[in-house]
Amino acid sequence: MHDWVMIGVPTSAGAHHAGQDRAPDALRAAGLTKRLAAAGETVQDAGNLPGATFAVDHDHPGARNLAAVTRVAREVADAIAAADDGRLPLVVGGDCTITLGVIAGFRRRHPDVGLVYVDGDTDVSVPGDGGSGILDAMGVSHLLGRGAPELTGLGGPAPLLDGARLAIVGADPRETDDAGRRYLADNGVSLQEAPSFLADPAGAAKRAIEAVAADSGPVVVHFDVDVIDSGDLPLGNFPHYGSGPRLEDVVACLRVLRAHPSFAGLVVTEVNPTHDADGSQLSRYVDGVVRSLAA
Repeated sequence: MHDWVMIGVPTSAGAHHAGQDRAPDALRAAGLTKRLAAAGETVQDAGNLPGATFAVDHDHPGARNLAAVTRVAREVADAIAAADDGRLPLVVGGDCTITLGVIAGFRRRHPDVGLVYVDGDTDVSVPGDGGSGILDAMGVSHLLGRGAPELTGLGGPAPLLDGARLAIVGADPRETDDAGRRYLADNGVSLQEAPSFLADPAGAAKRAIEAVAADSGPVVVHFDVDVIDSGDLPLGNFPHYGSGPRLEDVVACLRVLRAHPSFAGLVVTEVNPTHDADGSQLSRYVDGVVRSLAA
């Protein structure tokens, strides 16, 4: 038996548009907690944090909805710190900015926390770089200390994570330029993009967590559904068609990460239930998460 505490974070404040804010309740309705229990896992559902919904923010085009994103991330950090009682957190978002709060919360008791970032993007944009201004695309930059002080300082003095404590797995190479790759390399981040991940999902997971675990204590796993090719599972808020990985590949990866002794919790992000009119894809997704986590 394995004890989990599920924390819902119904937010799309950092996203391109609304929808992910509905994910925690939609995944409950799709049977996430019941299926985990049927697979032998014990789950305490702690309900939802207040969250926030996407809003058009013309006044801050370089960092849209920063105040709401910061508030939600702080609430997540508080919830993670309060739940540090031996149970594994299953944090159900919501957009990717919630992972900033998860790491900030872990750092209160585990300053050596590490992170494996299973995501279709490297998220290395920064406020005011001429891009979308969507904070969802800036998570890794803020983890590494580059960006808005309100977010880089969530866990105390920046950075939230030393680069050696971060491994990125599955990113679509079309979404990161050479400058972004140099930035990650210069910070000591382990990066395995989609082609190498697709060639050996379990091996990529093993390399990622071993690289991070060598320099950290507990290791959190961030899983953005957009790492999966949208042709296979079109639930991501930001689509990636032709990227390669299928749901089964990601399940193989997550099972390796879950089995590692350093595994300390899972953050699931970017599911947009409005993309799934009949619920069939949500059911597939839940099945994949359960198979990833159940012993």
